[in-house]
Amino acid sequence: MRPQNTRARAALGMGALGTAMLAAGSAAAQAPTAAPAPAATPAVAKADASLRIDKRRLNVRTGRRAVVRGTLKPAAAGRVVRLERLGAKGWRAIDKARTADGGRFTLRFRSRRVDTAKVRVRFAGDGRASAVRRRIGRLNVYRPALASWYGPGLYGNRLGCGGTLNAGTIGVAHKSLPCGSRVVLRKGGRVVRARVIDRGPYVGAREFDLTQATKQRLGFGSTGTVLVAH
Repeated sequence: MRPQNTRARAALGMGALGTAMLAAGSAAAQAPTAAPAPAATPAVAKADASLRIDKRRLNVRTGRRAVVRGTLKPAAAGRVVRLERLGAKGWRAIDKARTADGGRFTLRFRSRRVDTAKVRVRFAGDGRASAVRRRIGRLNVYRPALASWYGPGLYGNRLGCGGTLNAGTIGVAHKSLPCGSRVVLRKGGRVVRARVIDRGPYVGAREFDLTQATKQRLGFGSTGTVLVAH
């Protein structure tokens, strides 16, 4: 009778094992299936932006407005465009405007002091268009100054800031501006960039003395008023 008891116990063990396996399979079948990870959204390619300058007025007297008009492409309203000036600490915005329909914009700047600096127009970019910047020249804010000229009879003489005066020397004399200071002179439609190379003038109310070469390039007469930026 003992062999029969052994077979009975084995059958009971197999039955318990089968029941456990069926229960596990049923639980696995009822477990919720994990949701698939969402597909990555493809990056939207930005259009290459471009700046077209339609008008610029960068040579102005103190108190008057410099104006830059242009178009930003691709055309869209509401984009911010900046006019920036290059100074000792880098580029700084001096005006900003939003584009109108068609991408058109107008930037303005008014200075009450003399100035000369490089300027540019910049768009920082957005979700649909890339950043772009464009240098547009030099902003010159002038004031009138009384000037004269010198040269013949003094060639070969030492200059107050070092060096020797000759017939081809471009520069100006001034009583107090630091030696080497850059000045922009304007007479009519002519513009000459020069440096302070000498001291003077010491006659009357004249503020600048132009070398003969500077006078000739500027189309200046003997004594009179020139526009100066520095």
